[in-house]
Amino acid sequence: MPDDLKAVSRRLIDEVYNEGKLDVVDEVVAPGYVRHDPTLPEDITGQAAERELAAAYRAAFPDLMVTIEEQLAEGDRVVTRWTARGTHTGDLWGIPGTGKEVRVTGTSVDRIQGGRIVESWLNWDALGLMQQLGVVPTMARA
Repeated sequence: MPDDLKAVSRRLIDEVYNEGKLDVVDEVVAPGYVRHDPTLPEDITGQAAERELAAAYRAAFPDLMVTIEEQLAEGDRVVTRWTARGTHTGDLWGIPGTGKEVRVTGTSVDRIQGGRIVESWLNWDALGLMQQLGVVPTMARA
């Protein structure tokens, strides 16, 4: 059973975010889905919103590749530790493409019911991304 749950979370990352198969969202995300991501102004709700978010990230980083580093499952939850890499060539949150290659790490917790993700909590290094893009200065070393 834990491997079945992991496979659902893996499909969202591999097929939707890495391969750009946006129609797969309907197969792995429940209609009433809620995504909690502190980097966004409000929660993402529903399949269409998840498709739009994935499309926006892929437009900003056309070569986006998210690597699953580790997954753990217990009960109805899957925790995924991941690393995302890509080249910023398109608009991201009003930031025009910089041509810079970036690497960020993060963790996702997905709650799965009936073979679909119903709720997700994300925590990832948005500050590191902004620093790599040159939007936020990095701290000077002592």
